[in-house]
Amino acid sequence: MAAAPAAPPEPRMDLASLIDALRGNWPAAFTGLVVLVTLGLLLFVQRAPDMVMIGGVVLLLAAGVIAPDEALKGMSNEGMITVAALFVVAAAIERTGALATVVDRLLGRPKSLASAQFRTMVGPGILSAFVNNTPVVALMVPAIRDWAKKNRLAVSKLLMPMNDAVVLGGLCSLIGTSTNVVVSGLVAGKRGEPLGMFDITWLGVPLFLVGMVYLVVASRRLLPDRRPAVSTGDDPRQYTLEMIVDPGSPLAGRSIEEAGLRHLDGLFLMEIDRRGQVIAAVEPSMGLEAGDRLVFVGVLDSVVELQKVRGLRPASEQVFTLDGPRSERVLVEAVVAPACPFAGRTIRDSHFRSTYGAVVIAVARDGERVRMKIGDITLQTGDTLLLEAGPAFLDRQRSNRHFYLVSEVRDSTPPRHERAWIAGAILAAMVIAAATEAVPMVAASLVAACCVVATRCISSGEARRAIEWESLLLIDASFGLARALEKSGLAALVADSTISAAGDDPHLVLAALYLVTMLFTELMSNNAAAVLTFPIAWQTAADLGVNPMPLVMAITVAARCGFATPMGYQTNIVIYGPGGYKFTDYVRFGGPLNLLVMVLTVILAPLIWPFQPR
Repeated sequence: MAAAPAAPPEPRMDLASLIDALRGNWPAAFTGLVVLVTLGLLLFVQRAPDMVMIGGVVLLLAAGVIAPDEALKGMSNEGMITVAALFVVAAAIERTGALATVVDRLLGRPKSLASAQFRTMVGPGILSAFVNNTPVVALMVPAIRDWAKKNRLAVSKLLMPMNDAVVLGGLCSLIGTSTNVVVSGLVAGKRGEPLGMFDITWLGVPLFLVGMVYLVVASRRLLPDRRPAVSTGDDPRQYTLEMIVDPGSPLAGRSIEEAGLRHLDGLFLMEIDRRGQVIAAVEPSMGLEAGDRLVFVGVLDSVVELQKVRGLRPASEQVFTLDGPRSERVLVEAVVAPACPFAGRTIRDSHFRSTYGAVVIAVARDGERVRMKIGDITLQTGDTLLLEAGPAFLDRQRSNRHFYLVSEVRDSTPPRHERAWIAGAILAAMVIAAATEAVPMVAASLVAACCVVATRCISSGEARRAIEWESLLLIDASFGLARALEKSGLAALVADSTISAAGDDPHLVLAALYLVTMLFTELMSNNAAAVLTFPIAWQTAADLGVNPMPLVMAITVAARCGFATPMGYQTNIVIYGPGGYKFTDYVRFGGPLNLLVMVLTVILAPLIWPFQPR
């Protein structure tokens, strides 16, 4: 008996058909208009991205394209909750300095920006092939930010390359990202066998290596150098500060160079007092000893950073007589007024702590260096004092006639080094639990966030302030926009018409399918983009009579690699605030990377998995 003729393939939609379909589908047409206007505002108008995205979702809600629960669905999304919890965990790691010493030693002292970028990309990129990417990026951000400050590097030049390397690194194994696992499950549903652990590695490794070259080369011109217009070295106030090397300090036995005390911008080590002997000519190779008293002269930012170095503390013993632990105190600047009763007396003789409940740890005077120990400095009207005090000091002394000005120094609370091991243990447990899939990532991150607050690695107020609410609102709004694309049918119409335009050439179809998936990835979640385009890819391969694997791998890469918007991948949001980035930075730097990865995938995928298997 002759076989029944195969059913003819469904007619494909061309551009004219797409326009006709939009005319008869006002929700799809309205959604398309809102998306275009939203993208235009994000690219060409200086507006807060979260407010622009929320505005687009509100329009879609008001027009009835999406329901209220669909507009707010992002609020309960696991990805958004995970990112919020990881902000808290990352802040606790930074607050305790749990990773600072490790990262500082591993990354070392780069001699160039390219060297610094390479060091910050390789380790996280390789790790991301086997560990969930979001915690990798979230925990590297504060460590790299501190490291960049010590080495006088713009953090905006480091965070985006590091993040993009992590995204590319996730393509090197099946477990590198949840998108790979989702596609593997879809493949298993079609052919009864999932993807192998290292099937995608043949494509992922070349993309990772070429991408690394792009990230280093292109960042020179395409990434902003966002540092203050006035550098810390331009600050006219030169504080004199005396620090002591604690017994058992990790700095003891290390040289000044190795301890990182030569790399704080705007800071000068004037002398070392070692057992009563003053060493004025301090060489970078000189070793430090426990009990050394180091006299620094520097600007405020560097003085604040010096307070965070583990194993150093202010030389004044009076800091230990103040109420409350050091980790709950703040640094305060106060300018001595003529009414101050201690003007004309030395700090040692003034009994400053018992009078004001604060300790003088540094003094600045008319931009000149005060070459003497803190206790021997005679206070003068107009001197700026850097004080260590409890939070209540500001309220008590803000209107005191003894001072012209009393103001808190931002981010000046000393780290809770004694709790670093606790934060490190919580971090390790979270990563292991998520990597082994003992619990979902959202559960692991929430438990970790609760633990760092409960163990006082970070206070509840600091935890609330650590969350980048603008980033979370951006994620929330992107889910509403994505739902409108899917519900209105616009996503399906765009996908069908784009792939139809490619005709019957499998290479053109591959490029078109990648392009559509990439577009969806930038506007909706990665997994949603993969799920939406997978059946189209599988059916198209059947219609053309070719091996579906090149198309499957293309949508896997495209659904993973969203570099051109903050919403393109979950970790893009994590670096948004700390890097000081704008929406256009992602387009300018990530757009070409998107195209580069697309071209390589279109070329390599059919070579690794031929359309016509031999």
